[in-house]
Amino acid sequence: MIYPSVRRGQFLTRPNRFIAHVELDGAPVVCHVKSTGRCRELLVPGRTAWRAEGTNPARKTQYDLIGVEKPTPRGLLPVNMDAQAPNRVFGEWAAGGGLGFLPSLLRPETRFGDSRFDFYWENGPERRGFWEIKGVTLEEDGVARFPDAPTLRGVKHLEELIRAREAGYETGVCFVVQMPGMRWVEPNDATHPQFGQALRRAAQAGVRVLALGCRVEPDRLEITGEVPVKL
Repeated sequence: MIYPSVRRGQFLTRPNRFIAHVELDGAPVVCHVKSTGRCRELLVPGRTAWRAEGTNPARKTQYDLIGVEKPTPRGLLPVNMDAQAPNRVFGEWAAGGGLGFLPSLLRPETRFGDSRFDFYWENGPERRGFWEIKGVTLEEDGVARFPDAPTLRGVKHLEELIRAREAGYETGVCFVVQMPGMRWVEPNDATHPQFGQALRRAAQAGVRVLALGCRVEPDRLEITGEVPVKL
């Protein structure tokens, strides 16, 4: 996916979860934060941030905050923070045969039980299933971890994927890593042990656990291939 009119600025503050102030050409501008996560390790005053022009003229904010550059021992790490981007790039990737086949149907936002999964797919008359997508922006020493905050909703999704698997669907959870060069992906047991436990139960029940790395630039996000998952 490609963003229009991206410019670099300097992150200043995040007064609430939806709004950030970014300095641009010496003046602060208000940006909509396209991530619902805490992102405390990313949104640090003084860091380089990327903002893009908003596409909805009726919005109160003209710009979107879509990414930052995080200093690490290996250099600056570009991190895409757009919470909507993982679903978009996964959909493009899956529709193009990334899962090993060209789906005859790939439909977003489909309900099963008490959950609404990100994608429902079919491959001919015999195969059908669900995918739930999780964007990952937390990095520690080259390892990507999810979640960055407790997520009861994420646990519920995993439990529902298990039930869908038991009902005969092929099911999977995909971690889209919104930063390049990660050594592996793992559950963040220190922050939310229940999510890690649910993820391991899901894997044991036959739910596929997949992680995809990305090429990240200020104006684009593109899936590059699989990243190992350690449970």
